[in-house]
Amino acid sequence: MNEVIELLNNHRSIRSYTNESISDKDLDLIISASQSAPSSINGQQVTIIGVRDTLRKKKLSQLVGDQVYVDKAPLFLVFCADFYRAKLAAEITGEKMVITESEEAKLVGAVDVGLALSNAIAAAESLGLGIVPIGGIRKEAEAVVELLELPEFVFPMVGLAIGHPDGTSDVKPRFPKGVVYHSEVYNKDLKEKIKEYDEEIKEHMIKVTDGRLNKTWSEEVSGIYKYVYYPKVKDSIEKQGFTGEK
Repeated sequence: MNEVIELLNNHRSIRSYTNESISDKDLDLIISASQSAPSSINGQQVTIIGVRDTLRKKKLSQLVGDQVYVDKAPLFLVFCADFYRAKLAAEITGEKMVITESEEAKLVGAVDVGLALSNAIAAAESLGLGIVPIGGIRKEAEAVVELLELPEFVFPMVGLAIGHPDGTSDVKPRFPKGVVYHSEVYNKDLKEKIKEYDEEIKEHMIKVTDGRLNKTWSEEVSGIYKYVYYPKVKDSIEKQGFTGEK
């Protein structure tokens, strides 16, 4: 196993950080790696807002659902799907931008952000830093848009807390390969394998939390997905110009 694959396989979320700041050199390396990710049509539909300001981080920690590690992390990055630059390109060339009227724009933006985020995570962890992605950035997206002064056609997709780890955490077990990788066609006969994984993740959570958490994967996921937990997303993303009419 080479060093890159070992790093990726050793990923774990870190939610507790020391007071040490993130150097500008490390930030530049993280952003450079993130920018090097592939993007649809080389449109580079990603903007990253770096937040270090104490008051702004505090506000963001409240907006994402009172997740205190956003406040405590020395650096919080907000990854945005960005078609504002494409709009400027259309103005430069005299074309009309219609992609944001389609659902495809949302998918392109989400995929591009995911690729950029993944590179940023790998880069940060290679530097010995701890990270945790924050999907809650979409919970109150309109307030985030206002706080970060995002223009039209820019939508905050996900956040990333970064800091020097204060302690460590165990690697959480993943599905066995046969649940995720299917050869040629989709294998729908997965219930028994999921039940086996349920027991593995339950035992893991009991161990690492001293019994405070003991749900299976199925219980955790179905308990969350039985309702729309960020109901404002549709209105928020449409207000930023992603109408999805086509």
